[in-house]
Amino acid sequence: MNINFSAWSIRKPVPSILLFFVLCVLGLLSFSKLPVTRFPNIDVPLVSVTITQSGAAPSELESQVSKRVEDAVANITGVKHVLSTLTDGQSQTVIEFRLEVNTDRAVNDVKDAIAKIRADLPRTIDEPIIQRIDVEGQSILSYGAFSAGMTLEQLSWHVDDVVARELQGLKGVGRVDRYGGVDREIRISLDPDRLLALGTTAGEVNRQIRATNVDLAGGRGEVGGQEQAIRTLAGARSVAELGDTKITLSGGREVRLKELGRVEDSNSEPRSFGRLDKSPVVSFAVFRSKGSSELSVKEVVAARIAELNKRYPDITLKPIDDAVAYTYGNYKAAMTTLLEGAALAVLVVFLFLKNWRATLITAIALPLSAIPTFWAMELMGFSLNLVSLLGITLVTGILVDDAIVEIENIVRHMRMGKSPYRAAMEAADEIGLAVIAITLTIVAIFAPVSFMGGVAGQYFRQFGLTVAVAVLFSLLVARLITPMMAAYLMKPVKHEDPKDGVVMRGYVGLLKATTASRRIPLLPRFDGTGRWRSMPFNMSYVTLVIGFGFLWGSIHATALLPTGFIPDEWSCRRARRWRTPASPPTRSSMRCARFPR
Repeated sequence: MNINFSAWSIRKPVPSILLFFVLCVLGLLSFSKLPVTRFPNIDVPLVSVTITQSGAAPSELESQVSKRVEDAVANITGVKHVLSTLTDGQSQTVIEFRLEVNTDRAVNDVKDAIAKIRADLPRTIDEPIIQRIDVEGQSILSYGAFSAGMTLEQLSWHVDDVVARELQGLKGVGRVDRYGGVDREIRISLDPDRLLALGTTAGEVNRQIRATNVDLAGGRGEVGGQEQAIRTLAGARSVAELGDTKITLSGGREVRLKELGRVEDSNSEPRSFGRLDKSPVVSFAVFRSKGSSELSVKEVVAARIAELNKRYPDITLKPIDDAVAYTYGNYKAAMTTLLEGAALAVLVVFLFLKNWRATLITAIALPLSAIPTFWAMELMGFSLNLVSLLGITLVTGILVDDAIVEIENIVRHMRMGKSPYRAAMEAADEIGLAVIAITLTIVAIFAPVSFMGGVAGQYFRQFGLTVAVAVLFSLLVARLITPMMAAYLMKPVKHEDPKDGVVMRGYVGLLKATTASRRIPLLPRFDGTGRWRSMPFNMSYVTLVIGFGFLWGSIHATALLPTGFIPDEWSCRRARRWRTPASPPTRSSMRCARFPR
């Protein structure tokens, strides 16, 4: 089957040419659409359950809420870890499932479990919020907003109401988080003496405000022959209207809210702050949505930020941090390395074959194998990231292996005096099984990497499959295109028996020395002759022992190497970025002292 496969391509070259033309077009189109990210998109099934209860202490939430939630979700199939975080008035439980569990199924199971214990939870809690947590890493862009003529509250409102709304509508933007600034707050400061004189309490005033200052639906009714929605609009539209709200006292008396204290339009207490060039700013970070390209997100965000700066000249939006520059640098470096590796591979092939036609046929195997790989990556949902680009760069030299084996055997047959057509037919038939064995051996090494378990397996899935797919495309090129091009492009050569060069003679001599059979003297045997007796000894045993010695030493040397999941360059960059001067030194920060900025 393999022999006929190559021979069919030589006899009918048009289908093979058309096949790879279509594959290359699909690969180029896919390359232009592949997202560029720093790391592969991973899917860790994480579900959070957030329950709030106004005024509840963490100890109360632990016994009445968190414990019951943990017991309810602990029996769900696939739960790995359960972690609860308690603060004043809020309980958040994060459930981590095993990687093989579908995230949507995990969310539904958690919702069902919480629904079963809803009646056992306190009645005063707000409705539980159950949502999935997307692991998408750090923000890709950070900006700072500052204005000389606006207060911190006004600037925060501008970021929330204008900037965030503008950016969240852009393609690829996942969310926009604000850091620093304050939130608008209507503050009611009650006078204790006034409350005591009127015989009421702050709790009673709070209850009446919550019950009356609200808009409610009132059903439907027919007005003028048409059905209309009926609503009760009791919410205050301004601070003055809120101050005129009537508070009912004991004995049927009434008093206005503003007579019990002050009602003012203010802001909440600042719990975080941001500074840029020693000036207070309101900063915000942009996160990309899952599956989108960091480069495209940066382009659309930068364009919209420039538009906002022109639309609001009194407010300046200045970039603070740009993580996309690091991603783009890795992408450019990988592409440059890929081209350099391809050029060096072609140069080495020319130095050994010393035939520009054979070198050209071998070099064509590189783009014909690499470009269709991008199409397969798009079908599998991959992106151009550190891991997949590493696989493509690593496989550059491997892609020409099959073509080199094919063309070298074809040239050897041509030096026997055969025509290029006949040499291609016979050489391809002769070397077919060896080429397939070489390719499948590489696939058998790299493909299992894609099926590793844990989070590391999700990272290296794209690495193993990218290498395996590229190598399989190189096998297809070697069995279809390389023999066909050699049959029609190569020129006949004179019959010659070339002599081995210095390198080949040295290599053959080394092989003879390591495989020679030598006779070594042993102890004399008392057989009456009194002479030393010798026996043959194969030097290949010594070579084998030395090889296993190097293998043993290499395996044990790995224990001396430092270990880690993320390279020091990235971990140091992250440690410098997030560690504040008041933070205690960590192992990562101390290790980063060896890597200055």
